[in-house]
Amino acid sequence: MDSQKEALQRIISTLANKNDEIQNFVDILNHTLKGVQENSSNILSDLDEEFDSLYSILDEVKESMINSIKQEQAHKSQELQNQLSQCNNALENSEELLEFATRSLDIKEPEEFSKASRQIKDRVTMASAFRLSLKPKVSDNMTHLMVDFSQERQMLQALKFLPVPKAPEIDPVECLVADNSVTVAWRMLEEDNKIDHYVLEYRKTNFDGLPRVKDERCWEIIDNIKGTEYTLSGLKFDSKYMNFRVRACNKAVAGEYSDPVTLETKALNFSLDNSSSHLNLKVEDTCVEWDPTGGKGQESKMKGKENKGSVHVTSLKKHTRSGTPSPKRTSLSSRPPPVRGSRDRFTGESYTVLGDTAIESGQHYWEVKAQKDCKSYSVGVAYKTLGKFDQLGKTNTSWCVHVNNWLQNTFAAKHNNKVKALDVTVPEKIGVFCDFDGGQLSFYDANSKQLLYSFKTKFTQPVLPGFMVWCGGLSLSTGMQVPSAVRTLQKSENGMTGSASSLNNATQ
Repeated sequence: MDSQKEALQRIISTLANKNDEIQNFVDILNHTLKGVQENSSNILSDLDEEFDSLYSILDEVKESMINSIKQEQAHKSQELQNQLSQCNNALENSEELLEFATRSLDIKEPEEFSKASRQIKDRVTMASAFRLSLKPKVSDNMTHLMVDFSQERQMLQALKFLPVPKAPEIDPVECLVADNSVTVAWRMLEEDNKIDHYVLEYRKTNFDGLPRVKDERCWEIIDNIKGTEYTLSGLKFDSKYMNFRVRACNKAVAGEYSDPVTLETKALNFSLDNSSSHLNLKVEDTCVEWDPTGGKGQESKMKGKENKGSVHVTSLKKHTRSGTPSPKRTSLSSRPPPVRGSRDRFTGESYTVLGDTAIESGQHYWEVKAQKDCKSYSVGVAYKTLGKFDQLGKTNTSWCVHVNNWLQNTFAAKHNNKVKALDVTVPEKIGVFCDFDGGQLSFYDANSKQLLYSFKTKFTQPVLPGFMVWCGGLSLSTGMQVPSAVRTLQKSENGMTGSASSLNNATQ
C-alpha cells in the first residue's frame, strides 16, 4: 500500500513538473507571438523611414541637378543676348554708314566729295561691325548635363533585406564565475565580416535551466561590445543563478539571440537580525549603529505612558533583576513590555547583533567595514546558544577579532575569554572566511587579502555571523563568493598554529 502510494506521489510530482514545463512553454509561445506582431509593426515603420529617407535624397539630388541646368541655361542665354545686342547695334551703324556712302557717290563737287570720302573712311575704320567676332560665345549643347542612372537603377532594383547575423553561441566552458565577477565568452558558428558589435543581456534568477517568462526580472542590457567576451564585475550574488544571452549586430540589423546559458552564482546572503539585537543598536539589513538612547528611550516612553506628568525616568533606576548577574555596569535586565519586535535577545554590555541565516555546511565569505569614529567593535561567528549577557569571544560558543579604539588602540583575536594580540594594522575592511566542514574561521584584509588570523576548531552546531559595536557603526557586504585569492591562501596556509594554539580549542 505504502509503495503504491509513493509510486503515485512520484507520478503526481512528475506530472506536476511536466505541466509546469508545458505552461512555461505556452507562456513563451504567447510571448513570442506577441513579439512577432510588435516587431513586424516596428520593422514596417523602420522600412517606411528608410524609403522616405531614400526618396528625400533623390528629391534633393534632382533639385540640385535642375538648378544646375537652369543656371547653365541662364548663363548661355545671357552670353548670347549680349552678343545679339552688340550685333544689332553694329548692324544699325553699318547700315547708316552704307546709306551715307551711297549718297556720297552722287556728290558732284570735288571738294565736298573728298570731304565725305574722308569721313566715310574714318567711320569705317572705327566701325564696330569690323571688330565683332561672328562666332557664338557659347553653344546650344546641353548634353554635358545629361545623366545615366543605369547603374544606380540596377542598385535600386537589387535592394533587399540586409542578411541577418547568425546567432552566436555562448561557450560555458570558457565562461568564468569568480570574485563576484562573471566573464561570458561566445563565438560565431559562421564567419561574418559585417558584424559591427554584440549585445549581451543578463538577469538574475533562482531557476536552473532555461529562462522563464513569468516571475522573472527584466533583462539588463550591455550594448556595443566589440569583442567576443565581456566581464561583469562587482556583482552581488543574491540569486542562485544568472541567465545570459548574446546577439550579433551589423550596421542596420540585430541577429537572433544565442541560446541562453545559466551560470551558477550562489553565495551566502544574510541580513542583520533586528528582532534579536541589543536595544542600544539601531539595525538595518546590512548596517548597525550604536544608539545610546535606544534602551533608555524605549523605557522612558513606556514609563511615560504609565505615569503621565511624572519626572523623567532614567535607565539607571533600580528594577527587579533577573537571576543572571549583570556584567560591570547596572543594566536593564528587567524591561517593560517588549518593544521594537521583542528585542530582548541581548542585554547588559553585550551590544551584539547576529545574522539571520545560519551556516550549517560549506565555505562562506563576507566583509565588514567600520565607521571611522567607531570606538570598539567585534566581528566573528557564534552559536545560537550565545547567552544574552555574553560578549563575542568571551565564551566557548563564539569566535571573533576585536578592535578597540578607545583610550588605547588594540587589535586581538578572542575565543573562550582568551585573547591573542594581533601585531598587524587594522584594515579598512575585514573579510571573514568560514569553512564550517573544515572547522576553520579566518580573517583577512579584504582589500589586500592578507591573512590576519585563523581559528582552527570543530563546529558542533550551526553558527551565525556575529557583530558587536559600541560608539559607531558597521556595514557589511554579503552575497559574496569566497575570493580566489582566499581559496589560494587556504591551500597554502594551515592557519596560524603555534602562537595561536591557545585559542584554537575545539568546543563541545
